[in-house]
Amino acid sequence: MKKPFFNLYSHGFARVAVGVPRCRVADPAFNATETLELARQAADQGAVLVAFPELGLSAYSCDDLFHQNALLEACEEALATIVEASKNLKITMLVGMPLRVEHTLFNCAVVVSGGRIHGIVPKSYLPNYSEFYEARQFSSADNASVDEIELFGETIPFGPSLLFQATDMPLFRFHIEICEDVWVPIPPSSFAALAGATVLVNLSASNVVVGKSGYRHQLVGQQSARCLAAYLYTSAGRGESSTDMAWDGQALIYENGELLTESERFLDTSHVVFADVDLERLSRERMHQTTFAQSIRRHQDEVSEFRVIRFEAQPPKSGTLGLDRSVERFPYVPADARRRDERCEEVYNIQVQALVQRLSASKISKVVIGVSGGLDSTHALLVCAKVMDRLKLPRTNILGVTMPGFATSDRTLKQARALMDVIGCSISEIDIRPSCEQMLKDLGHPYAAGEPQYDITFENVQAGERTNHLFRIANFNQAIVIGTGDLSELALGWCTYGVGDHMSHYNVNASVPKTLITHLVRWVAETGQIGTGGTDVLEAVLSTDISPELVPGKSSGAPEQKTELVIGPYELQDFNLYYILRFGFSPSKVAFLAWSAWKDREKGEWPEDIRVARNQYELGAIKRNLAIFLDRFFRQSQFKRSCVPNAPKVGSGGSLSPRGDWRAPSDSESVVWLKELKTVPEQEG
Repeated sequence: MKKPFFNLYSHGFARVAVGVPRCRVADPAFNATETLELARQAADQGAVLVAFPELGLSAYSCDDLFHQNALLEACEEALATIVEASKNLKITMLVGMPLRVEHTLFNCAVVVSGGRIHGIVPKSYLPNYSEFYEARQFSSADNASVDEIELFGETIPFGPSLLFQATDMPLFRFHIEICEDVWVPIPPSSFAALAGATVLVNLSASNVVVGKSGYRHQLVGQQSARCLAAYLYTSAGRGESSTDMAWDGQALIYENGELLTESERFLDTSHVVFADVDLERLSRERMHQTTFAQSIRRHQDEVSEFRVIRFEAQPPKSGTLGLDRSVERFPYVPADARRRDERCEEVYNIQVQALVQRLSASKISKVVIGVSGGLDSTHALLVCAKVMDRLKLPRTNILGVTMPGFATSDRTLKQARALMDVIGCSISEIDIRPSCEQMLKDLGHPYAAGEPQYDITFENVQAGERTNHLFRIANFNQAIVIGTGDLSELALGWCTYGVGDHMSHYNVNASVPKTLITHLVRWVAETGQIGTGGTDVLEAVLSTDISPELVPGKSSGAPEQKTELVIGPYELQDFNLYYILRFGFSPSKVAFLAWSAWKDREKGEWPEDIRVARNQYELGAIKRNLAIFLDRFFRQSQFKRSCVPNAPKVGSGGSLSPRGDWRAPSDSESVVWLKELKTVPEQEG
């Protein structure tokens, strides 16, 4: 059956929720009512699971009241109310309560949906220090003498090692631990993740003290990252006893170390927060990180203890249900200004350190770089300048060469000259037109006879001549050629193979995407990394249209070509590259993510001081540009990537070096990706 494109459940996502109901101490009927109201809200929003706080039906702060029979019976009655109400709610609820089992009292999480209790999980670790006295009232899960109990006329699985698998969502398997369980050195959820749980849930009460909120973030974030899982965390809020403690009602949802959402703390009312968890991404990460499987093998004894309980999640798979999740338009470039500056500084330092090492190890003190006046060569030159400063060598050891050809614009030539002057490198200018004309004549090309035939040969003769000059200059000066081509160009094959800009002795930009280079150049200018001056020329470079400048324009001194008209907008193609390379997502999912990122112009808009999306990309444009990317990436360009120069990997988004992140056959087809892309509609509605 064809999956509806505009529904998040068609693309490996699951909407989950964490509820913090206002409670009354020792009033289970009231607490059940508040719980059910939040469950209805979560179900109405399309969530398949909602988690509530530890001991939420009774309230956590009951102390010795937990041993009062009236309270325990009232909690069971409240649970029965929730089970009955669940018949009409398409959502799985996780509620906390005290429960008597074989003359022993346990602090439990109960899994309810569809009018049934699917399983009950007792707490493993009972804190009995500082303000906590749980061992006074409860027994640990280790003390349980049975693995099934009778409740409401049914036999129900019982124990800490239960996994709940949705039969209608293969990637949705969750595990529950309770409060203190995640604070211990090896939480039970660690083994649950190895047993296949992609969603880890913590029913907590957790009183608040100064600094505890930040520590919860660290604890939950790191556990989700280590386990390559989503982690849902609850805590008790308004209504818990203030006898000796206070409560902030903090709710968190993390995915693989990334915070998706959190609640506002200290609210007076009941509230629920939602997040759309990418289950496919988690599965892909576990498959990619092969040490995860090694850990399963090493802890096989613990993993084998888990029991899988199957249930039906009943997600809303028909109709439109868009993502309630931020999808960055520029995945390689943080939107937050502070994080963006940190990213730029680290990338720049990685590039500089790598080239410092290469020159030091090879005992070479000079570099040759072709300076076009465009974005990539500008940034590579900035890196070279910093390298010379680090090595305490004069910047004149940078042999900057600008090589105007048949289509070099007045603007870029002026920028190249000004940039080299600001840097203080050695400057030379070589007009490649005479040598290109000689080669075209040798080839018998129509251009040599006066016919304006601007074909691929005409273009590549110029690219080859430039590279040929650079290598011979390097030979003559005992230097190495610094490559300038970036990750985006390499992905799309937008480089001249072998004797063109594809080749160099060392390439500092090869794993830096075009969208990030823009901000690197601006950051270098703003932070004075290469000294004073040069801001104007760098701003001019940033505002220049991207062009190979190989085909003469209709007007003198102006380029005919604009790269993005041929290969698509870099902001879209970098988006496609990130999700194809980093996660291996299907084209339809990449298109869905791009549509989610660009469909709302106002949502996630960037500050005015940096580049924002120039277009409001609709689905048809997203699909067309993704088709260009898929064919160029999978079919047309791998042979170029199979033999690229050395270059430093700078980000977790990946590189395309055959010695690093990407090994692929040079003669593969793109047919399966293009076929899958056809499932994407041409437009909304």
